[in-house]
Amino acid sequence: MGHSLSSHSKSTLSSPPRRSRSLSPMSPPPLRLTAPMQIAAEDSGSDSSSSFAPPARDYTQDLPDEILALVFASLSPTDRNACSLACSRWMEVDATTRHRLSLDARAALGNAAPALFARFTAVTKLALRWARGSGADSLSDYGAAAVATALPSGRLSRLKLRGLRQLSDAGLASLAAAAPAIRKLSVASCTFGPKAFVAVLQSCPLLEDLSVKRLRGLPDTAGATTSIAEDIKFPPASSLRSVCLKDLYSALCFVPLVASSPELRSLKILRCSGAWDLPLEVITARAPGLVELHLEKLQVGDRGLAALSACANLEVLFLVKTPECTDSGIISVAEKCHRLRKLHVDGWRTNRIGDFGLMAVARGCPNLQELVLIGVNPTVLSLRMLGEHCRTLERLALCGCETVGDAEIICLAERWAALKKLCIKGCPVSDRGMEALNGGCPSLVKVKLKRCRGVSYECIENLKVTRGGSFSISLDIVLEHDARSASENGAQENGQAQITALTDQMAGMDLPVNAAGAQSSTHTITRMRSVVSALRRRISRRGLNRRAVVRFAEVVGVRIAGCDGLDMIHGEWGPRVGQGRRAPRRRGVVRLGACARAHTIVELGRVTSGKK
Repeated sequence: MGHSLSSHSKSTLSSPPRRSRSLSPMSPPPLRLTAPMQIAAEDSGSDSSSSFAPPARDYTQDLPDEILALVFASLSPTDRNACSLACSRWMEVDATTRHRLSLDARAALGNAAPALFARFTAVTKLALRWARGSGADSLSDYGAAAVATALPSGRLSRLKLRGLRQLSDAGLASLAAAAPAIRKLSVASCTFGPKAFVAVLQSCPLLEDLSVKRLRGLPDTAGATTSIAEDIKFPPASSLRSVCLKDLYSALCFVPLVASSPELRSLKILRCSGAWDLPLEVITARAPGLVELHLEKLQVGDRGLAALSACANLEVLFLVKTPECTDSGIISVAEKCHRLRKLHVDGWRTNRIGDFGLMAVARGCPNLQELVLIGVNPTVLSLRMLGEHCRTLERLALCGCETVGDAEIICLAERWAALKKLCIKGCPVSDRGMEALNGGCPSLVKVKLKRCRGVSYECIENLKVTRGGSFSISLDIVLEHDARSASENGAQENGQAQITALTDQMAGMDLPVNAAGAQSSTHTITRMRSVVSALRRRISRRGLNRRAVVRFAEVVGVRIAGCDGLDMIHGEWGPRVGQGRRAPRRRGVVRLGACARAHTIVELGRVTSGKK
């Protein structure tokens, strides 16, 4: 034993040190961040008679299943799927603690459902999605029945269905019958009709949240509501608290369902056809406890807004692109809904909502905390009243308001003491108005300016210095139409000169070629010239003030991957290294800089290449 130790020490003194993967008895085992597995130690000596060290210890075995489950819960679905394949214990812990499951709802899912739900017994949130370009049929009624049979009864609380084009009313009814504890149901791009929701309400008495988007099985009613109400009898939805109807060409057929929900608190009707004045009267009369209402791109007018006066508890109101609404409708809401906290109005530049409606809001809604005005034209009159009466107003956004100038910003600085966040977009304000914020709005912590050409960067820097480090302000003065008028201000000519210089620099590079010399450097430079010429054509056509200027798939055999502002270009050239169509080429990276305003090419970095 002593001889072997001395010979071993001599060999270590005479030969250079070698990295060994064997574990020393006196040193702690190295920390492994890989999956738990036994790592066999290798021979540290040259002869076969050397002893082997014990296998590395798996410290994850000391963790209880509850701690391991918490770790899995913090992982993304992809990482969690990978960890579940590490060992049998991890697979078991993952299966018994996974609460959310998203499945590809192909036709074959019905056959695989029993094995899936036998493994994942703790699932409470299930999503069935079918991709239209997958090339396979979606889940049918037969498959839905098989899934319903395999579902863990009484556990499922959320169900999401996406793109199930072959699922009918019977299929949804079978799924609802197998999950009576569902509290949230979301369906989109499916083909069943409104009658399927009758079975849902009958089978799921605990349903609280219902979202219906882009259904293709709705009847073409052309705005009629009487016949629909007579044909479809929805049972009372006593537990329903939130309903979202989006992108439905005949959403009026769901009016009886919404009206049968006396405990309804949130209602969103987005981009649905039909006249909605009368339906809103019916809904608010039967569900007066509404707290949140979103209306977007609807045919609704002042009559529909007047119906909201029955909802005394209304706190959140969104009116987005409803051109028939005027000051009269806003006044009727403000006179009755005194608890309003958030008001978003997108007037769509119709100039029908202005000072009169906003002054009524100031008088009737003292608890207002957030106000967003898009395409609305307030003046000093309404802004002064809002600042005096709404003492808790903290967030304000003014977008596309033609009447908001320096006088209005000065009014904000003098009257809005509680304002914390301010967003101004596309308004004719200048440095004079922004400088008033130096001494006003003591609670202001964040300002965002966009498309305000009258504000300079010097003014922004002065505001930062004056208000201190806790104050944040950003300015983006790039206009969308600058891309079309770039040639008028000379930006395009400057960009052309920069791109031409880039072409010359790339032509002078020592680009890599293959070892056999089959690809000449002249041919490679020609390819790179073609790439930059394509960049020049694309930028010339679209202008220089555009983000994400180019995104090429293939140009003259050289693949290009662009990024915002042309920060980097990845290129491949030369013959493929290896055999097969997927064999990689020699690769290089051209790193580019982007100007802060115009996002043009300003510098060229070093080219690197190598095999991959």
